[in-house]
Amino acid sequence: MRRLLPAFLLLLLPAFAHGARWSEPDIAGLVTDGAIDEISGLAASRTHPGHYWAINDSGSSAELHLVDGRGRHRGSVPVEGVPNVDWEDLSSFELDGRRYLLIADTGDNGGLRQELQLYVVEEPASLDQPARLAWTRRFRWPDGPRDCEAATVDPVAGDVLLVSKKRVPPELFRVPLRGGDAVVDAEFLGTLRGIAQPSSGDLLKNPVYGRYRAQVTGASLSPNGRVLAVLNYRALHFLVREPGGSWRDALEAEVSALALPWLPQAEAVAFDADGAGLAIGSEQLPSPFLRYRVKPAPR
Repeated sequence: MRRLLPAFLLLLLPAFAHGARWSEPDIAGLVTDGAIDEISGLAASRTHPGHYWAINDSGSSAELHLVDGRGRHRGSVPVEGVPNVDWEDLSSFELDGRRYLLIADTGDNGGLRQELQLYVVEEPASLDQPARLAWTRRFRWPDGPRDCEAATVDPVAGDVLLVSKKRVPPELFRVPLRGGDAVVDAEFLGTLRGIAQPSSGDLLKNPVYGRYRAQVTGASLSPNGRVLAVLNYRALHFLVREPGGSWRDALEAEVSALALPWLPQAEAVAFDADGAGLAIGSEQLPSPFLRYRVKPAPR
């Protein structure tokens, strides 16, 4: 399966601190199961080591799907009392000694939704039980509707971080992870600098798809809470927060970029539970299930 990959150079990411670099992307497997035919979000499971939870896009059932490290479907569980209007991202986290998953029902291709939902469910301990809703965060954008396919949880700060999809440059917002039933306004933190936009050549080659290549489709926060990975169709981008620093401060620097090999529609990214790797999934079948690993820099 490695023949599917073009030649790929290792990229050193100075901004990703700690002297680390990413390995060559590994095609861990090929996603072919119809149960996960439109993966829009991935999150590392903390209950099933080495596995990931996945969600499908709008029009699909309200289910969580467990996949192994090769992208093979291992089972599904329903999410009780939660509709799938337009699920777009998934995040796993621990809080007060309990394991949770956040489902971001934030997709809005038409820019029409006045209110969005963030559903927090308890991570299922087995595939024999449904995922139970723990709480819901209702929010709206401060200046009107927008599409958003990227969300992740910062449990230490008690925030959900969200990145807009179609705005140029992409915008970073925060919403409190916990709170009451009232609808809250997302807080604008700033814009992500340095995400390359389609060139004239991209638009000439494919006038329709070319303009979407730079739009943000997924996000994941490293377990140490310092590295925000932001995905689009052409690259992974990394925004790094200094120890004790804020995301507003981090936005003063340009993001680092790690070019992706070809994928039909990269829409889901997840840090491994230990932070030593990343998984990337696609919204089409069949598609490669990509894995990157952090390699220590030579001494």
